[in-house]
Formats: sequence, C-alpha cells, structure tokens
Amino acid sequence: MSYQEKKVFVSIISSILIFTLYTLYAIKNAEEGSITSANDFSFWGSFILVLLPVSIVAKVIIHIVFVIFNKIATNEDEPSFEDEFDKIIELKADRISLYVFFLGFILSMVPLVTDLPTYLTFLGLIFFGFLSDLLGRIAQLYFYRKGV
Repeated sequence: MSYQEKKVFVSIISSILIFTLYTLYAIKNAEEGSITSANDFSFWGSFILVLLPVSIVAKVIIHIVFVIFNKIATNEDEPSFEDEFDKIIELKADRISLYVFFLGFILSMVPLVTDLPTYLTFLGLIFFGFLSDLLGRIAQLYFYRKGV
C-alpha cells in the first residue's frame, strides 16, 4: 500500500469513528433531558456547530499520530510534494463528494416543504455531510488503486 492509500484509509476509519462516537455522545446527552423535543433547533444547531471543530481537531491529531506511527513502522517519510496524479485524484474525489452533499442538501429540504417533522432536515444535513466525506475518501482510495 502506498503512503497516500494508507493516509486515505486512516482518514476513512477516523471519520467513521469520530462521527459514531460524537453521535452516541450527543444522543446520550439528549436522552438525559438536555432537549425538550426532537424539534429543538438549538440542539440540532449546536450538534452541527460542535461536530465540525471536534472532527477537525480529532482528524489533525489522528493524522499526526499516523505520520509518527508510519515513520516508526516503515521508516518512510511523508511525501513533501503532491504530483499531478494526486491532484487529479483529489479533484475527482471532491467532485463525487460535492455531488453527494448537493443531493443530500436538496433531499434535506423536503421536510421543510412538506408536513414532515423539521428535525429530519437537520438529520439529513448531518447524514449527507458525513456520507459525502466518506464517499469522497472511498473514491480517493478507489482511484489510487485503479488509477485515473
């Protein structure tokens, strides 16, 4: 496995782990009575606003730990440059990620124009944000394996 493939694989695992742990933590706090109903917009707003910095900080820490462990295990340094192949793969994966998020955003607006509960809008935004990141990383791994 190349360095880039390992880095993407670690990113996939960390995204799943961070999202799952944070969601379980938020649900546990919600069940303890910190919200009055599923339509409590302050809960959903704080869920999203806290998830973003938590995931960014956790991913930075996980990336640093990955670089250290990879250096110890393989004596391989992180590449100091990004070639055209890496840039093309990143652009293709970002395009897939943006398509998924855009589709999710449109679908998340459906509860606002129908009689469905509005908290489904927030759930859709959260879910499709996670899914777009995950599918973008999986696409990167696929393109590194298959080639472009």
